[in-house]
Amino acid sequence: MPFINPAELSAVELFPKINSGLVAGENLMLSFLDMEEGAEVLEHSHPHEQAGLVLEGRLRFRIGSEEQVAGPGDAFIIPPNVVHWGVVEEGPARVLDIFSPPREDYIERYNKYAQTSERTIWE
Repeated sequence: MPFINPAELSAVELFPKINSGLVAGENLMLSFLDMEEGAEVLEHSHPHEQAGLVLEGRLRFRIGSEEQVAGPGDAFIIPPNVVHWGVVEEGPARVLDIFSPPREDYIERYNKYAQTSERTIWE
């Protein structure tokens, strides 16, 4: 699948008020996030390198010991195993996350639709 229209991807709820459409290759994964105002990604870390780009909205991020508000056009990089957290201050927000290697836990949840809500799209 060399060409992707994010609007056509099925979505799964990864966290409360946070839905994602996923596309995974062999060495990287794209996660197209739609986040409601007030949605929070709890403090966590993972062995994957993560980069992201804020497309819409405003999010407060903490990566390691650094914290700031990011808006449209702002990008971020999270090294492997660094603790990070975020909350949508102005939404809705759209964010493109990129992981390397792909997150198998996300792919498994995406494929099984383990967490769903009324916003989940079934195709």
